[in-house]
Amino acid sequence: MAALPLSEALDRVRALLLDPEGLVRAVASGRQKGQRLPHVADRDVRRVELRHVDLKTGRHLQVVSYDDTQAHTANFAVGSEAEAAVAALLAEPFGNWHVDTTERTHQLRVTKKLEAIVHTQDRAEALTAERGHDRDKQRLLAEDDPVLVALGISDAQGRIKPTRQAKYRQVEEFLRLLDSSITDALAKGHLRRPTEDEPLRVVDLGCGNAYLTFAAQRYLSHVRELPVRVTGVDVKQQSADHNTGVAATLGIDADFVVGTIGEADLPQPPDVVLALHACDTATDDALARAIGWGAGLVLAAPCCHHDIAAQLRKATTPAPYALLTRHGILRERFADTLTDALRASILRLAGYRVDVVEFVESAHTPRNTLLRATRVGERAPADVGEDYDDLVATWGVTPKLADLVELDRG
Repeated sequence: MAALPLSEALDRVRALLLDPEGLVRAVASGRQKGQRLPHVADRDVRRVELRHVDLKTGRHLQVVSYDDTQAHTANFAVGSEAEAAVAALLAEPFGNWHVDTTERTHQLRVTKKLEAIVHTQDRAEALTAERGHDRDKQRLLAEDDPVLVALGISDAQGRIKPTRQAKYRQVEEFLRLLDSSITDALAKGHLRRPTEDEPLRVVDLGCGNAYLTFAAQRYLSHVRELPVRVTGVDVKQQSADHNTGVAATLGIDADFVVGTIGEADLPQPPDVVLALHACDTATDDALARAIGWGAGLVLAAPCCHHDIAAQLRKATTPAPYALLTRHGILRERFADTLTDALRASILRLAGYRVDVVEFVESAHTPRNTLLRATRVGERAPADVGEDYDDLVATWGVTPKLADLVELDRG
């Protein structure tokens, strides 16, 4: 894959985006080295999705842009409106473009020298573009998907059960985060490109009933068409038996391992580590395993931050921050923030680029923070370690994760 002039590569992307028959879906994500976040409709955005939809007034290019908190949708009529919208997007400093057409997958990554590395792959079978514009058809897994039915999220008629709407929203938001994260990591070379012989290895630590394990496998293999092998780890034999049965029903080749997060034995190190709502220091165990494996991508949604909270109750609050810990509810919330800030710092010191993002809207769950870490292999700037040292010294705490990993502090 030779480097191309960026303008030439973007012209190729332009033609793909403006093809109302061939475009299935396109995703722009990340930012070019040293550039600000792309700016769409007066908002900083981290990701944009495009596809063509059929409205009453004709075919339109639909652009969905995602900032830190929500999605915004705009539709542009095919022709001059769509051309202007695409021109504006291509002028923004996105670092990666992933374009699915009916016949091929195209990936573009912008290098530090502002050149473009382009990878194109033919499809084994042609895709059919979905042109419906209603919200249901924008979902990553349809309501009647066999995985959702098997997991009890949808009923036998393929409709989401009223009592499982929150779980379905969680699955969808997780898949959006997983999709954009893998797209970015593959484009930048932080994840190896999977093959049929060497599929992408995904492990879900503390998988429970494996809702997200199965959703990830289904989406990555059937929608993204990536070779993938999933493994779920849980301490309960009952969970492993249940999940193995579900996998057999769905015809999915997956592994389920019984054991603690810290001691689970896997035949090969995973490429992607998931740890969603692992309680208290179980999240630290999962992050430590991911660091030890050298996983390329880590998605962790922490839960129940008791460890640092207990340390704060025993420590003397430094001046002038007494008001942060005087009231129990404020101390607990501060402990949540402090815990995840320290985890993010340790991950950075371990060679990861880290984002802290909203998992699902807080209206659905108060535990809605997600740590997204991509292994870049670069030593963190010296001030990251200095800030970390100052923070733990000021508050008199010792993060569990710091006890579990050995960091090269230079």
